[in-house]
Amino acid sequence: MLINVVKKSLCASLLCLSCLVQALPEDARQAIHITADSATRNDKTGITIYSGDVILTQGSMKITGKSLELRQTGKAVSSIIAKGNLAQFQQRPAANKEITHAYGKVLDYNIHTKELEITGQAKVSQGTDSFSGNRIVYDMKKSTVNAFGDSSSKGERVQMIIQPKAAQETKDTSEPPIGESNSQ
Repeated sequence: MLINVVKKSLCASLLCLSCLVQALPEDARQAIHITADSATRNDKTGITIYSGDVILTQGSMKITGKSLELRQTGKAVSSIIAKGNLAQFQQRPAANKEITHAYGKVLDYNIHTKELEITGQAKVSQGTDSFSGNRIVYDMKKSTVNAFGDSSSKGERVQMIIQPKAAQETKDTSEPPIGESNSQ
């Protein structure tokens, strides 16, 4: 019974967090800018490895890490892998939404499948809501989020913090107008 309640809560929360995986539509049409201490490019494999406080930006998307691997198929970027303690990903899902932040030891963003896999101390937050675990996978095309704990005996478990939206929205109006009472 408790497991069913937890599963239902997890599913409801995952649906709420699915908006976290969307991005501004114009981001993909923007140029990619990368700064780093050094870069090594292999034209045969299409892999470029950037090292030293790497910062990648494309529209509202920003990825930072100690190192970053950019994989290209032809002239198109196929995936971006950032590593660090902790690598960071941020993107604005829509013009009227707060920026989504993701952290982890490894961020693997597949451009073609629109899937972001975060491993090692994985965490995603938007506003006051957050979601953490050992591994989190966002499928942006399907608008799904899958989170996994560490299966070891003392491993990290999936945790979610979802703030009540109604309480936040009514916070400004929680004070009754002068002359009115809160009691019913």
